[in-house]
Amino acid sequence: MKMVLAIINQDDANMVVNALMQEGYSVTKLSTTGGFLRAGNTTILVGVEDEKVSKVLNIIHKHSHSRRQVIPTASELGIGYYPSMPVEVTVGGATVFVLNVDQFQRL
Repeated sequence: MKMVLAIINQDDANMVVNALMQEGYSVTKLSTTGGFLRAGNTTILVGVEDEKVSKVLNIIHKHSHSRRQVIPTASELGIGYYPSMPVEVTVGGATVFVLNVDQFQRL
């Protein structure tokens, strides 16, 4: 058995969770915050048999889209002045970990 842990952009999370549930997978959804942009993410946990991992990954991939976003940044010029300098970054998509599960029980 495997645990699929996926960190997904908040904008894509509902589509991913709904698609997984429609295919019969049980999903645990956690609200999380990313460290880089400090923006809302969703972390989902899906326990699946080994042979179903690729199906889960395909669903996550299909419904998680990366996109470009401009964010403001600030840098000091040495005189206490912090002008805003926009930077374009890629957001969205998913970061996925597949972990071995040593034991599973429903209590």
